Amino acid sequence: MEIKNASFLVSNSDFRKCPGGDLPEYAFTGRSNVGKSSLVNMLTGCRQLAKTSQKPGKTQLINHFIIDDKWYLVDLPGYGYAQRGLEGRDTIRRIIETYILGREALTSLFVLIDCRHEPRKNDLAFMEWLGENDVPFAIIFTKTDKISRSRLNENVRTYSETMLETWEELPPMLTSSAETKDGRDEILRYIDTVNRRLNSDDTDGFM
Repeated sequence: MEIKNASFLVSNSDFRKCPGGDLPEYAFTGRSNVGKSSLVNMLTGCRQLAKTSQKPGKTQLINHFIIDDKWYLVDLPGYGYAQRGLEGRDTIRRIIETYILGREALTSLFVLIDCRHEPRKNDLAFMEWLGENDVPFAIIFTKTDKISRSRLNENVRTYSETMLETWEELPPMLTSSAETKDGRDEILRYIDTVNRRLNSDDTDGFM
């Protein structure tokens, strides 16, 4: 799949004010500064589409982008930014959780993980919460240009082994680099596959 047109639609803090309609929706979340906005820009080929910053916590709203008039890409706030303070973190948590649980159009959630780090408790706890609530998600290990391929493979293997201690089946796992565009084709292919499956299911429903 190749994206031909991507544009910003709306930002808000309330999932009930998100765009209407029945287009499939793919959202990106993860710890602050994991590279969500950079990944959005890399996937769409538009460097300035999503606002990026070297300072964690830049994204604080639900940001909707319309892709080829066929599906939505959503840049969610990052969680776990300590300098927001307890009240600020709770606000962001509510925004993320109410969107995930309340947004019927959400087709799949991408949880971004910095590939350089060992499994972190808040990431694992967040994914456990997703599993408990039957939220479909995939993992994207970001910033692969920062480490060697062998180290990347080792870290992904460690993550898999850690999750298998509590998970019966692992979610899809992808890798990416906003700098080198590593993983771009694989992520877009994954989204395209899900979209095709949805269209097939809709067609089957009318047969």
